[in-house]
Amino acid sequence: MPSEVPPYLQISDDLRRRIGEGEWRPGERLPSRAQLALAYGVGANVLQRAQERLIAEGLLEGRPGSGTYVRTPTERGRTVRSRYSERRGDSPFRVEQRERGRTGSWESKSYVRTPAPEHIARRLRIATGDLTVRTCYEYLSDGRPAQLSESWEPMSVTADTPVLMPELGPLAGRGVLERMASIGVVVDFAVEVPRPGRATAEQANLLGIPTGDLVTLIERTYFDLDGRAVETADIVVPDSKWEIAYEFPVEHW
Repeated sequence: MPSEVPPYLQISDDLRRRIGEGEWRPGERLPSRAQLALAYGVGANVLQRAQERLIAEGLLEGRPGSGTYVRTPTERGRTVRSRYSERRGDSPFRVEQRERGRTGSWESKSYVRTPAPEHIARRLRIATGDLTVRTCYEYLSDGRPAQLSESWEPMSVTADTPVLMPELGPLAGRGVLERMASIGVVVDFAVEVPRPGRATAEQANLLGIPTGDLVTLIERTYFDLDGRAVETADIVVPDSKWEIAYEFPVEHW
């Protein structure tokens, strides 16, 4: 191998080869970093960097206090982002999961009169510090963590209405479109911006994945007929568990 290739890349390539040849099986723990560093004749920092590269690729996983393991492949489900997921009488997430033979559920906690931070205020087109209802969701598929969401709704839209709290009242858990329609607000369109990211320690703990694992971050904002933003959310989907598909209507000529 050319000498200009950094040692950590040489080691990660060799570890990948050895795993591919079956020296360590899925779920099996690798020798300690100290043992591998000694075997390769490098420092612990070089070996750590090589393993971190393979962790980022999804080939290895680190378990705090236990060591580094060959990651066991998991079957990825599919989550569909579609305008048709909004149905009256049920949650979009529950509808989607039911269509795939799964049971969708969630846990949530809302915080009333939360001042909007600058980045949220910008997305909602309100002033920084304006009051919102912030709701944190943990979505479950067949009882297992599926995705996270942090939603913000301007209190100027929902204050003094039965739908102020998304998970309380007559339309609890029905989805933004149906809740807003009940107070005369017609949601006209949504904008979603997906980005790749890495799971923070908190996100990883909630999703049951390693810290730093690949996730898709979706910034979603709903707008009414006047172009007013009525809700915005940050959605976190673990890449190892779910692939994301977008479904669009096609206009026929």
